[in-house]
Amino acid sequence: MKCRKCGGTAVLELRRHNAAFCETDFVEFFRNQVREAIRRHRMFDRDERVLVAVSGGKDSLALWDVLLDEGYRASGLYLDLGIFDYSVESRAKCETFAAARHAELLVVSVAETVGAPVPVIKEATRRPPCSGCGLSKRYLMNRAALEHEFPVVATGHNLDDEAATLFGSVMHWQTDALPRQSPALASTHPKLVRRVKPLYRLSERETAAFAFVRKIDYIVEECPFAKGATSIQHKEILNRMEDASPGAKHNFLFGFLEKARPAFERAEAVTLNECARCGQVTTGTVCAFCKLSDQVKRAR
Repeated sequence: MKCRKCGGTAVLELRRHNAAFCETDFVEFFRNQVREAIRRHRMFDRDERVLVAVSGGKDSLALWDVLLDEGYRASGLYLDLGIFDYSVESRAKCETFAAARHAELLVVSVAETVGAPVPVIKEATRRPPCSGCGLSKRYLMNRAALEHEFPVVATGHNLDDEAATLFGSVMHWQTDALPRQSPALASTHPKLVRRVKPLYRLSERETAAFAFVRKIDYIVEECPFAKGATSIQHKEILNRMEDASPGAKHNFLFGFLEKARPAFERAEAVTLNECARCGQVTTGTVCAFCKLSDQVKRAR
């Protein structure tokens, strides 16, 4: 194979783009996709501070790597979930990366804020672990951004993640979720920061290749609680479709964003309030995070 750009020996074939690249040109291709995502959706400006939610995995560290090289004032946020050795190793990966790049890394413990780590929350609530974990992460990312005066939080969700989420929402016609399926969510309340996904144009395989070429040391193991998650099943279905028809994931997600998403936008905005307990944004009187914390305390 020859590199589409320079004609040299290619190291990676991208079937959905009908192209192949050498290492140097692939890295530039990857960065261009991130640049285009930021530009197209006006995710953030050069003078804005960006808080990158990092997990120690390939996607979030690759995103942080690109933003730092592009000259953005990007700090990392690691949420310590307290999931046995997995959290110990993933935190170490983030700290090592931050130290090597001389970048700021904020660390927030779920156990200190909720009252228990994710494994205990799972037992106390008897809910799927991803439920309490996801709720806690969304709340803590927003709170950390507000406390440290970051106007925007960037996450490492890639094309595979977004296509799988959309697939699940459409499978169950979760019309409340469909309007929020976007690479960039604006702030709709003074206490709600913007949320963006600069990797949405790139596949999981492409992100893994970028991390390998850039020699980014990331945690390879999946979260021990991810086994059996419906999102993984949805990814497997979409992977089979992609193998049969390269570009299927891209067409599914981008077709929705460009043609269907406006039809699911709510006719009237949801009324947002400040939680009577913690002051964070909620649609009710007490936010779901405070209710989760109460449930954990009662169970313990």
